[in-house]
Amino acid sequence: MKRSELTEFAVEEEGFKLKIRRGLNDLPVVSTSRASDSSVRSGESAGIPPPPPPAALGTPAPGAPAAEETGISYVKSPMVGTFYRSPSPESKAFADPGTKVVENSVVCIIEAMKIMNEIQAETKGTIVEVLVENGQPVEYGQRLFKVKQG
Repeated sequence: MKRSELTEFAVEEEGFKLKIRRGLNDLPVVSTSRASDSSVRSGESAGIPPPPPPAALGTPAPGAPAAEETGISYVKSPMVGTFYRSPSPESKAFADPGTKVVENSVVCIIEAMKIMNEIQAETKGTIVEVLVENGQPVEYGQRLFKVKQG
């Protein structure tokens, strides 16, 4: 959103609404609702934006350990979507445990709204652990890979 200077994006399909807008510190704020959820609809029609989800406020993803390990960094999801380890089911995974990566190494793909987004490591080191199963949904800020720096 920052690169394309978008401030808001909304889509509605079969009673499901998705609205993404830039919020605090330019972090994305994602709102979803079902047509039967009258409290969200009434708030939107009154011009009152829904509250941002906890992930947008900088809280750690569920199951994330509180303490950071020395010499360890994490590749985190920059968006909500579906995690894929390879470009196609028949292809080799971008990164497995033991794979050495640099800042621009592609480590996975996250599909969001039928768009395949290549995710880069953004750190230099060795993949220690893959923290998400192939084909699983991921949240913004969720840890995808554990990387030993160096």
